[in-house]
Amino acid sequence: MRRNDTDRDTTGLGDEKRFLWRTVTLGMLVLVLLPFPGVAEDFARAVPGREFVFPQDHGKHPDFQTEWWYFTGNLRSDHNRWGFQLTFFRRALAKTPPPWRSAWTVRDVYPAHFALTDGKSGRFFHAELIAREGPGLAGAAPDNLDVWVRDWSATAEDNSIRLRARQDDCDLDLRLIPVKPPVLHGNNGYSRKGISPTQASYYYSFTRLKTQGVLTINGTSHSVDGYAWMDHEFGSSILLESQVGWDWFGIQLDDGSEIMLFYLRNKDGTRDRIFGTFVPRETSPVNLNPQGLSIEATGTWKSPHTGAVYPSGWRVRIPSLDLDLEMTPILRDQELSTGRSTSIVYWEGAVDARGVRAGAPVQGHGYVELTGYAQGMAGRL
Repeated sequence: MRRNDTDRDTTGLGDEKRFLWRTVTLGMLVLVLLPFPGVAEDFARAVPGREFVFPQDHGKHPDFQTEWWYFTGNLRSDHNRWGFQLTFFRRALAKTPPPWRSAWTVRDVYPAHFALTDGKSGRFFHAELIAREGPGLAGAAPDNLDVWVRDWSATAEDNSIRLRARQDDCDLDLRLIPVKPPVLHGNNGYSRKGISPTQASYYYSFTRLKTQGVLTINGTSHSVDGYAWMDHEFGSSILLESQVGWDWFGIQLDDGSEIMLFYLRNKDGTRDRIFGTFVPRETSPVNLNPQGLSIEATGTWKSPHTGAVYPSGWRVRIPSLDLDLEMTPILRDQELSTGRSTSIVYWEGAVDARGVRAGAPVQGHGYVELTGYAQGMAGRL
């Protein structure tokens, strides 16, 4: 049975939490060590031709090994600028559970990441949880958006999505309302990631979610509003052994349009083809023409925590849109180190965008994700 909000552990590392950490240790090790580059024999793989049905496809897809629900956004309060990330992962350790029945049987493990960027103070907060799908500790509904890890959750409520997370002195409670219907990336949601036919996932987004709610930091509550973005992706293979990670960009422009860009990076320093989606203000989304499309770093940032060197600032040129953008992080240090959940280090941060489209000025906000700069991602989430 799922925990409710009154079950929050606010007293520190109690007996239940100590037991949880002991029992998920094996799951965490398996999560990191299971081979991800090739499709696991028993798991389904993404192929063209799948028909998405909503709201069912907002739920979990247990036939696939890996799945995530990703929320990011740029918000404002009376005197501040904020970025937030709340992500729920599902990683299957086996296609079918063991024959014995137990509340502690490990079939799916659910890591989760929570981050806040405080634009005024320059503080970057991040936290992580992990739990197995046991007696209400974590899970996801099969037929609608309802995913949780302990008392962090993302839940469909009427025509909106409710996000809640609390850790230490940071609390997030937001309501997100879709401005546009789900956007299916690639070939009607079949998203080919690389040269191998096994490198694919099913991938859709809510690219503009009107957001309102409350952030509480150090006991002070801030009423916030702005826009968020949701990615939901599921599959069983993304990276080959020759690849180290990926760069992802989600951009919301003030003309009401959005852009998603993605590419994989190889161990030899080269990139695979950039692909992406353009979502106009009112008409249907289109796949971007890769001809001439470029993303070039304008600077770098070296993490004082891990020593990893990340690109920091980008120039994005999309000739098919007559668009030239400069993107700048609102805070250079937005690196997450998740040794207690997914065991990966990555940069995920809020950015500003400013440039020219068809000769007219344009600006906006977005989020950028950079993986594989601190360590290779092959074999990991």
